[in-house]
Amino acid sequence: MHPRDNPLVKHPVKPSRLATIKRIARRSLGSLRESALALLPIVLVITFFQAVVLREPIPDLGTILAGALMVVAGLALFVRGLQMALFPLGEEMAYRFVRRGNLWLLLLFAFTLGFGTTVAEPALIAIAEEASEVAAGGRIIQDTEAARTGYAVGLRLTVAFAVGVALVVGVFRILKGWPVQYLIIGGYLCVVVMTAFAPPEIIGIAYDSGGVTTSTVTVPLVAALGIGLASTIHGRDPLIDGFGLIAFAALTPIMFVMAYGMMF
Repeated sequence: MHPRDNPLVKHPVKPSRLATIKRIARRSLGSLRESALALLPIVLVITFFQAVVLREPIPDLGTILAGALMVVAGLALFVRGLQMALFPLGEEMAYRFVRRGNLWLLLLFAFTLGFGTTVAEPALIAIAEEASEVAAGGRIIQDTEAARTGYAVGLRLTVAFAVGVALVVGVFRILKGWPVQYLIIGGYLCVVVMTAFAPPEIIGIAYDSGGVTTSTVTVPLVAALGIGLASTIHGRDPLIDGFGLIAFAALTPIMFVMAYGMMF
C-alpha cells in the first residue's frame, strides 16, 4: 500500500488556494500600511510649510496625490521584494560558499558581488553622468560626447572596483574576527590624508561616491552577505560581526575616487 493511501499515516495539510491568496493579500496590505506610515512625516512637513508658511495652494494636487500613491505602492513592493528574494538569496549563497570551504572562491564571489551590484546602482549612474556634465562645463575634460562618456564610465568602474575591494576586506574581517572599528578608523585617517593631496575638483565627487554606493541595489545583498557569513561561521555573532560591510562599501570609494582624480 502506498503511504498516501494509508489512513494511519498523517499527511501535512496543504493550504488551500484561497488561504494562500488571503495570506498574500494580508501581507501586501501590511506592507502598504508600513510604507504609508513611513512617508507620512514627509507629507506632513510639506503640507505644513505649503499651507501655513507659504500659504499657497498645492499645485497640481491630483498629480501629486497620484504620484504619492505610486511611491507608497513602489516602496511596499520594493521592501517586500527584499524580504522575499534578495536577503534570503544573499544569506543562502554565503552559507553555501562557507560549506564548500574554499576561501579564494568566497573572496572572488564577494568582489564580483560588490562590483556587479555597484555598476548597476541607479544612484551611481546618475551622479556619474552629472559629474561628467559638470566636468565638461568646467573644462576639466573636453566637452565632447566621448569625453563625457569616458569620464562617467571611468568613475563608475572606479567606484565599483572600490566596493569589490571593500567586500573582500569585509569578508576577510568576518572570517578572522577583526574588530570593525579599527579598520574604519584607519580608513578614514587615510581619507583625511588623501584629501590634502587630491585635486579640489574631485574631493566633493569622491565623498558623494561613498554615499551613492549604499543605495537600493547594493545594500540588501551586501548586508545579507555579511549576516549570512556571520551566522554560518562558528564563533561569530551576526549582530557584532555580520554588520559593517556597508561601512566599508561607503569608505573605500572615497579613497579610490580621490586616487583616480590624482592619477588622471
